[in-house]
This record gives sequence, structure tokens and C-alpha cells, in this order.
Amino acid sequence: MNKVLAIGLNTFKESIRDKIFYSLLFFAVILILFSIVLGKLTIGDPMKIIKDFGLGAISIGGTLIAIFVGIGMVYKEMEKRTIYIILSKPLARWQFLMGKYLGLSLTILMEVAVMTILLFALCFVYEKIMPWSLLTAIVPIYIEILVILAFAVFFSAFSSPFLSGMFTLAIFIIGHFTQDLRLLAKASEDTVFKALADGAYYILPNLERLNYKTRVVHDLVIPGQELGLSFVYAVSYIAVVLITAVFIFENKDIS
Repeated sequence: MNKVLAIGLNTFKESIRDKIFYSLLFFAVILILFSIVLGKLTIGDPMKIIKDFGLGAISIGGTLIAIFVGIGMVYKEMEKRTIYIILSKPLARWQFLMGKYLGLSLTILMEVAVMTILLFALCFVYEKIMPWSLLTAIVPIYIEILVILAFAVFFSAFSSPFLSGMFTLAIFIIGHFTQDLRLLAKASEDTVFKALADGAYYILPNLERLNYKTRVVHDLVIPGQELGLSFVYAVSYIAVVLITAVFIFENKDIS
């Protein structure tokens, strides 16, 4: 466990020095600040618009970091040939991979925390109260990003950064539409489409189970049991994906 933690902390330090990390963080900050302008220009409750746009910015920013930083974590080590030095030490491959995942999870946690503080500050300026209810959406957002990060780690264990990025982005997009695809398939007479839609529904993650942004912004009650089941679902999915990634990486020829 100490070895996993050591790799994780080292990965965290490397990630926060990455130019891509700061570029994406800056992009997400701009999105949140843009929500102020949008709130003033759009008809409706400006606070709801700021909260909705702000939560979306946290989600997009974290997801982009998970994809663009996560997909190259193994490839960069191989390109710099440092992976051979690391694995020549008494360190198991699974410890290396899990350490990388832990480090990137901490990096994304920092991004989410910075964005949350900024969003809370904006809400406090307008409402004079702290919008603690937003955490009901922000925590699931972070867990959703961890699911995406698990897929980035999985694909990076056996494919190039470009393909890993494309595959992970596809998982993110399809994961938010699996329910819609299944409903469309039920109304369709195309058996192939039905089979593909059912396969996507049961195999790929249903990321909408972690999407509480709209309900939180509109002050709708979210049962604690529903949140708990969503978290168990996501953690189980992360575990399966990471175990599969470890299995592939353990059998990968990196010589």
C-alpha cells in the first residue's frame, strides 16, 4: 500500500506541473465566469443559470483532465523509458497502475475543489448564503469523473494515447445516452440496433445515474437511498474496469 501511495503522490506532483492540466483548469474557470454574463443576458432566474452552468463547467473540466492526462500516463513512462527503471524495482505492475490512478484521482479532486470554491464564492456574492446543496451534485460529478478516469487507465494499458482518448470520449458520450438509446431501440424494428442498444445499456456505464445537476439546481429532493445506490454502482464499475486494466497490464509485453 505504501508503494501505491508513493507512486500516487509522485503522479500527483507530475500532473499538477503538466501544462495540459493548467490549460484545462483555466478553460473551466472561464466557463464558470462566463455563467455570470449568461445569467444577466438570459431570461429567467440568473442564480439557477449560474449554478447550472457552473456545475457543467466542473464536470467538463474534470472529464477533460481525466481523458487528456489519464490517457498518456503509461505511454509517457514508456516513451521516456522510465517505466523500465520503475518496474525493475520491487514494485508490482498492479501497484504501478493503481498508484497512477490514485495520483490522477487526487489531481482531479484538486481541480474539482478549486472550481467548487469559485462557484460557491459566486453564489455567495449573489445570494449572501453558502449553497451547500450543490455538493449533492458535485460529489456525484467527481465520482463520475473517476469512472471516466478508470476507462482512461484501462485503455492506456494497451493502446496509444490517440486511440485511448477516442475510446474514453466515446464512453463518456454514450454513457450519458444509454437509456435514451434503449428507449429508441424499443420503438425500432431493427433487430441489430436493438441488440447494440441493449448491449450498450448493460455493458457500458449509465452515467446519468450520477447526474443530479438539474434536480439540485431546481431544489428538488433527492432520496439518500438513491444517492447511495448510485455510488455503489459507480464504485463497483470502477473496480471492475481497474481489475481488467491490471490484468491486461500484467500480461503486456513492455520490453
